[in-house]
Amino acid sequence: MLQDLPKPFFILAPMDDVTDTVFRQIIAGCAKPDLFFTEFVNVDGLQSPGRPHLMPKLLLDKSEGAVIAQIWGLNPDNFYKTVKDVKEMGFAGVDLNMGCPAKTVIKNGACSALIKNKNLAGEIIDAAHEAAGDDFPVSVKTRVGFTSVDMSWPEFLLSKKLNMLSIHGRTVSQLSKVPADWPLIGQIADMRNSLARDTLIVGNGDVRDHAHGIELAKKYGLAAL
Repeated sequence: MLQDLPKPFFILAPMDDVTDTVFRQIIAGCAKPDLFFTEFVNVDGLQSPGRPHLMPKLLLDKSEGAVIAQIWGLNPDNFYKTVKDVKEMGFAGVDLNMGCPAKTVIKNGACSALIKNKNLAGEIIDAAHEAAGDDFPVSVKTRVGFTSVDMSWPEFLLSKKLNMLSIHGRTVSQLSKVPADWPLIGQIADMRNSLARDTLIVGNGDVRDHAHGIELAKKYGLAAL
């Protein structure tokens, strides 16, 4: 499905407590992107007695078109079960959140904290791939490093043969306090060319409008923004 989208394609980024089905339907009626992401959904919560409280985050409407479920957490077994769930629900793919810089999730070792824990990150990706099979896209959204740029991190992710890799052009420590580093995103796209040619690279950060997105995609060899 991802390979069939026009290049470059445009994504409505996941925003916690914002990009629910109602918000997506409103956007779809105004200026529909090529691909939507859900708000963040915790796999450990979904596979617990608290599941009913999180299920509204996974509501879908046909008017939205293609929607990727973005999930986060710590337990690879729960990632496996959740990928099975969202595949059955009719989502277009699953995205693993390894970029959220919120202090509460970092303290627990989740999301962007996984940049410093490649072993667990790898187990999570492997579990997602196993549950997804060959016909359900698995992607990751992340940042360029934790306290400083760490090119071994995107290199590691590209070794996992993801269908798509979204790169936010800042470190975790930078939050959104500095301009996104687009030349660095371009370097990661170049790295993809030698390591994982089938992985689509998505750039993220400070895209002003559609025309600016087209310009960035052409300049840095990106599939999407």
